[in-house]
Parts: sequence; structure tokens; C-alpha cells
Amino acid sequence: MASEPERAASSGSRPLGPHTVLHVLLALTAVILAGRALGSLLALLGQPRVIGEMLAGIVLGPSLLGRLSPSAMNFIFAPDAAAPLGVIAQLGVIFYMFLVGVDLHAGRLPEVAGSVASVAVSSMVVPFAAGVALALWLEPPLSRPEVPFLHFALFVGAALAITAFPVLARMIQERKLEETPIGLVALGSAAAADVAAWCILAVIVGLVGGNLDAAWVVLAGAAAFVAAMLWVIRPVLYSLARSLDEGGAAAAAPLVLLGVLASAAATEWIGVHAVFGAFLFGAIIPRDGPLADYLRRGSADFVSVLLLPAFFAFSGLRTQIDLLDSAATWAIGGVVIAVAYASKFGSALLAARATGVSWRDSGGIATLMTTRGLMELIVLNIGLDLGIITPTLFTIMVLMALVTTMLAGPVLSLWIGRPKR
Repeated sequence: MASEPERAASSGSRPLGPHTVLHVLLALTAVILAGRALGSLLALLGQPRVIGEMLAGIVLGPSLLGRLSPSAMNFIFAPDAAAPLGVIAQLGVIFYMFLVGVDLHAGRLPEVAGSVASVAVSSMVVPFAAGVALALWLEPPLSRPEVPFLHFALFVGAALAITAFPVLARMIQERKLEETPIGLVALGSAAAADVAAWCILAVIVGLVGGNLDAAWVVLAGAAAFVAAMLWVIRPVLYSLARSLDEGGAAAAAPLVLLGVLASAAATEWIGVHAVFGAFLFGAIIPRDGPLADYLRRGSADFVSVLLLPAFFAFSGLRTQIDLLDSAATWAIGGVVIAVAYASKFGSALLAARATGVSWRDSGGIATLMTTRGLMELIVLNIGLDLGIITPTLFTIMVLMALVTTMLAGPVLSLWIGRPKR
């Protein structure tokens, strides 16, 4: 399930070279500059800045810079920098999702629990079914002959069911929707749906590896982790937060950050992505009080400006647009994008409306749920590493993730208006 950089880091097969630190710093500098430049450009076009950060990896990778100047790409992303940069990227998204959890109005979630449940289930089940049906059509031209259809169909279904939890969270923050029903329902629904999608992915990995029992271990472990966080860790954090003043918050912050790492490591070990452990740990910290304020002030800029863009960019480095080398392949990509968007948007819109949410807010929620972005890229990399999908289908799915995410900004403005500057 690990990517090439992650495997290299974990195996220790590629020791750090004498210029590794220099190469990592150079890569980070290029990633941040490209992400900020593209983010500012796209912001002028009404797109969220996060889209620019996502595109930075593709621009700097083999799809563009690698074609124009392979030596320049290899100079910026030297082989010995790949593993350290990958670790930095993962840390970025982990701590970002922790801060999203800290800002979440968890106390208000019971107010929208019905809508969250309805949207989460519908926006998971309908796209998953659409993906399985789509796999019948995709298998002959884009599946590996040795891959059983069941594995292929389940993976395509899971890929269409994913919502980009970190991207959605960043869009909600950019629009200042955290305290609105749109933001609450979208965040809660995306978290629940993506955990379910990761459980499905665990089943697929178990099938591929011939160890289906491992999938049930993931399901049981995820349930036990959530229960422990809500009923054991949460009361401890509430008791701690109530007893702290400003100075005490500064002293307690290192312990909290250790808790973030432990929670992320626990969900990664269980088989659910580390971002969910970090997010849940942040969500159970009391939002009001000196501890939450200190954590926001002390780490928000560092995470969002330095660490997170590395994750967005690093995810695009495996995309090779030139694999789409025929009109037929581009047509297949268009159908995949259309099915992915329509199934997610339509199911979320009707589910939200059925629970009494206004058409305006339902449209906003549905639009946010269509973002695929980074979680999609993580899942697709797993499928590529396992040999379930071909590099061509990987590239089609990456384009689907980018297009559906890029549509979210303009469509959201149509539903709820443009963000205030």
C-alpha cells in the first residue's frame, strides 16, 4: 500500500546522501513557490488556492516540467530527497487535519446529525454503485488481465465514493463556513463517508492479499478507536483544558502534539488513514479556551504555508498526462468525470434536502462533497501499487479528482454566492 518514497524510507534501502538536506530544501522551496504562484493565479479566477497547490505537483512533475526539461525536474526532486519530502508531506496533512478538528464545532454536530447521516450514506452508496457499474465498461480496455473483476469493480467503486476530506476542509476555511450548517454537514459527512471508504479499501486489500480477515480487524479497530477517543480521551482533555490558563496552555501544547502523533499512528496502524486519527483528536479538544487558541496561533501558519503545500504537490508527481494518448482514452476520461460528479452531487443534494435543509444549503453541501482531491490521490496510489489499476486509468482518475475539485469553487459560488474578500 505504500508509495515508492514511503517504501524507500521504511526499508532504509536508500541512505541519506551528503546533499539530501539541500535537495529537500530545494524541493520544498520549489513546491511552495509554485503552489503560491498558481494559488494566487487561480484565486483571481475564482478558484480556491488549494487547487493551485494541487496543480503545482503536476506542473513540476513528469506531466509538464519532466517533458520540457527532465534534468530540471530531477534536479529539483533529486532521488535522495523523495523519501524525506514524502514524510514532510504526510506530516503536513496530519497536522492540518488536526487543526481542522480543533476548529470544528463538535458541540453543534447533534443539531445536524440527521443531515450528516443522510448525506454520508447517500454520497457513499450511490457513487460506489455507479463506480461498480462503470467498471463493467472500463474493464476490457483499462484493466489488467490478471486482476479479477471483483477486485477491479470494488476499487473503482471505492474511488468514486471518496470525498477529499482535507481539500473540503480547506475550502470551508477559505469560505469561512466552519460555523454554518453547510460547513458542519459537509465536514461531518465527508469524515464519515471517507472512513467507510477506507474500510472498503481494507476489504479490497484483504481480497488482493488473500487475507480477508484483516479487513474485519480494520473495522473492529476503527470502532474501538472512536469509542476510546470519545469516552476515555475526551473527558481527560476536557478536564485538562478547563484547568489551564494561558501559561498552562503553552506548557500543555507539547503533550497535545504528542497526542496528535499517537492518534494518527493508531489509525494508520489500524488500516484507516492517519488523517482521521489526527482530525478526531482535534475535534475532541474543547474549542473555546486558551488551549485551542494557543494551538491555532502557534501552528496554523507553519502548517498551512510550509507543510501542507508539500503534500498537495507531492501527490501530483506520479501523474503522467501523456498516457492519455488517444481520443478514445480522453472520451473514457470524460465519461468517468461525468459519472463521478453526477453521482456524488445528485445523491448529496437530494439527501440533504430530504432532511429539511434548504435548497441553497443542500446545493452548497453537495458541491463540497464532489471534491475528490488528495484522498482520491492517496487511494489511487494504493491501487496502482497493488496492480489493481493501470497507469492509464490512474491518470484518468487523477484528472477526475482535479476536475471535480476545480468545479467546486465556481459551482459553490453559484449556490451560496462568492466569498467575501
